[in-house]
Amino acid sequence: MQQALQLASEGAAAGEVPVGAVLVHDGAVIGQGFNAPISLSDATAHAEIVALRQACQYLNNYRMPPNTTLYVTLEPCTMCMGALIHARVGRVVFATYEPRAGMLGSQMNLAQQSFYNHRIAVQSGLYQTKSATLLQSFFRARRQANKKHKTVNNSQCACPNINA
Repeated sequence: MQQALQLASEGAAAGEVPVGAVLVHDGAVIGQGFNAPISLSDATAHAEIVALRQACQYLNNYRMPPNTTLYVTLEPCTMCMGALIHARVGRVVFATYEPRAGMLGSQMNLAQQSFYNHRIAVQSGLYQTKSATLLQSFFRARRQANKKHKTVNNSQCACPNINA
């Protein structure tokens, strides 16, 4: 999870929402990534998907070997859970919950749905505080930057004075 947190920080430095993911099999990293939808102009470039794509290339297979674990700093969304199920990831360990769109407990638990032909074991809370703090700091800084940007733009307004 520490490596996933480092990746999340790299994503934040690139202006992306700080989420990092690492796929591990038999103690070896087989895929990793951080959120990159903005920089890649790709709505599917979530950290989990980036890591999964890298692992698939490494393995030359779209399915993960048994006992593969994904470590991710934020609870996966619907898209990511679908991909993880189809790739047959064995376990997901996530740091902190995503209350708006999380699909491992926050809004729903896709890992427990009986209609899928694959089950994923789930663990949460590993480095929860570090991940939550990283996300909160990122969004706080983004809000402050947006406020500054608005203030600067409004004070430099070239609008004609309608009372002149």
